[in-house]
Amino acid sequence: MADPLAVIDPLPVYRRGVAAVLATHGFEVHTPADVVAWAREHPRGPVLLSVLDDDDWELLGVLCRLRPQPSIIAVTTEDSTASGLRALLLGARSVLLRSADVPAVERTVMATVEGQAVMPAAVANALCTARSPAQVSRPALSAEQIAWLRDLSAGRTVAALAKEAGYSERAMYRFLRSIYARLGVGTRIEAIMRMQEAGWLTDEVRTANPADKAG
Repeated sequence: MADPLAVIDPLPVYRRGVAAVLATHGFEVHTPADVVAWAREHPRGPVLLSVLDDDDWELLGVLCRLRPQPSIIAVTTEDSTASGLRALLLGARSVLLRSADVPAVERTVMATVEGQAVMPAAVANALCTARSPAQVSRPALSAEQIAWLRDLSAGRTVAALAKEAGYSERAMYRFLRSIYARLGVGTRIEAIMRMQEAGWLTDEVRTANPADKAG
């Protein structure tokens, strides 16, 4: 008997459809209200998680930080390249389009359970063409600004960042737009990719003025 598998999606019809498909392969499919607690109880159980909004991204970040980390299949919308790459950078094992047909769902889940990584070709191409950290100059950002980008890459929401930093949500969005401009990008996902290329999502970064605030 395969380990139980969790399916997290806001639509009951999607959850039931996936459960019916995977039941034919011997999976016991759960739809827990608290998937983090479920993952701790079933550390070997894969998780099929739809990432559709900021809360879903934050949940993905939490799951990817668990030890042991579950095998996560991030389910994205049709605009899969940026979202799929972001999911992989967070720690997802595989990426699946939410509109995927039954054979694609079966292939992705079975391969992921066997330890492989499955993703759309566009996402794989983005990974293959990414520049190495040594090739990317590091932008001049403060330690606080870098910490914000790291938190975003880990799935935290802008609202959570604003509350922790003591700013209004509107002010935080303004600060982030300023950071994106310094990085030469226009969106959060592009900024995360830029920082990944620069090696600033994993390195311990120190600046001459760590107290410098974003402005």
